[in-house]
Amino acid sequence: MAARRAMEFTLGAENRQVGEETLGFLRDEVSRIAQEYPRVPLPELWEDLAQAQDDAFRLIEGGRARPTQARELLRMAAILSFMMAKGSHDMGDPATARMQARTAGFCAREAEEPALVALVDGLKSLIAYWAGQPEDALHFARQGAAAGHQSGSVSVWLPGLEARAAAVLGDAEAVQEATVRAERLREAISPDALDELGGMLTYSLPKQRYYHVEAAVLLGQGDDRLGRLAEEAVKGLSDKDDPNWAFGDLAGSQCNLALVRLNGGDLEAAADAVRPVLDLPPSYRNAGIVTSVHRVRNALPTDPLRDAAIGRELHEEIGLYKPNRPALPR
Repeated sequence: MAARRAMEFTLGAENRQVGEETLGFLRDEVSRIAQEYPRVPLPELWEDLAQAQDDAFRLIEGGRARPTQARELLRMAAILSFMMAKGSHDMGDPATARMQARTAGFCAREAEEPALVALVDGLKSLIAYWAGQPEDALHFARQGAAAGHQSGSVSVWLPGLEARAAAVLGDAEAVQEATVRAERLREAISPDALDELGGMLTYSLPKQRYYHVEAAVLLGQGDDRLGRLAEEAVKGLSDKDDPNWAFGDLAGSQCNLALVRLNGGDLEAAADAVRPVLDLPPSYRNAGIVTSVHRVRNALPTDPLRDAAIGRELHEEIGLYKPNRPALPR
């Protein structure tokens, strides 16, 4: 509270023009929130995120920024709106998420930041994918990739998103093409400003494996090679000391490992894989995690004569697994 009051004092004191301290405060908030977002429950960050977005909008609307400052403010507003959109999505509110994403896209275009425009297209794809709109998800992923001009990890994220959407549509050829393209782009990336911010603005190699596995399991695959890749994805996302660690990505990769094992006919191993996700505290259960868990439930065998006790108990437990919908400050 004291730090926030100090920031508000500076914002008010620099009332004739946007000063360096004002921009510095906002830069620090953008960086901090981007890095913390994947690591903590959303209620812990939501008020700070909403306030930082409001600060950026207020400074832009005030007309006190010099041209170079205005561009930087638009860039920060784009990133903050991106995170607000992701937050609305995580709360299971795709309509609000799309509104925030449109604002993020507008700010990114006004800032003339191609990588940010592509990042927002990726987010639009992600929102559509989890909202059960794979055609839209495919469209936005391809739109972001077609824009070009990306050298950072967002260029790898887009074909990963494309592969997942194509898998839902049952297009195995498109999945394979997008997956190969992502692997090729990984070898050529040069970290950009978004990667330097890190956190939810970068697309790590373990996360790429997680997406690869998800596309494959959605096509019904479950061979030993995919099982090893799924295990690598879980292992790569399990180190909380890694700056790229994200609880949502880890949970998704654990659910995918369970699906691979179910596709391979090993119900007991699948139950072991999904257990850490079922044990997550309610504050971590965002919409994407809950959807991933229920995919495991939908894939459980229905033959009552085979592994009946394990399957029945898991089916019942997942049926009670609900998303956490906190009352967040507006």
